[in-house]
Amino acid sequence: MSNLTHAPDLTQRPPRSPRVRLGGYVILPRMLDKGRASLIGKSGDYHYACPLDQRFLAFAGIDAEKLKEQLAAGAGDEEVLNWIVENSTTKPQDWEIAHWTSYQEQRAPSDVETKGYFTKLQSSISETREDILTWFDLLDADDFVSYGGKR
Repeated sequence: MSNLTHAPDLTQRPPRSPRVRLGGYVILPRMLDKGRASLIGKSGDYHYACPLDQRFLAFAGIDAEKLKEQLAAGAGDEEVLNWIVENSTTKPQDWEIAHWTSYQEQRAPSDVETKGYFTKLQSSISETREDILTWFDLLDADDFVSYGGKR
């Protein structure tokens, strides 16, 4: 039975947090949720292979469409991870994955234009929260608010 029968309905709930890891990689589980949801037409406002996903794809050396083919074939998370390890063009080592993951978790806007964009998005979530400092903080807060959480 295909795992697409268990694909998340992102019109009803958000994908996994970008902080959730698979094989040491952050972003990947969230991307898999968005890919599976897009295959069943339930991706809502989420986009597979968005700029955040592209960071993972570039680092891991994986083609977005070939990965989506694995999802369409019903591959589960562990099967997808094994496929990534086998098909990566960059073959990152465990220590490289750990450093990349740590950097992604701490990544924040770094230039004036991006800081302005970040601040605009942050203010649409909350005018008072001071704990939204990284892109992952912003995504988690946006997911929470978008599905009924208090601003």
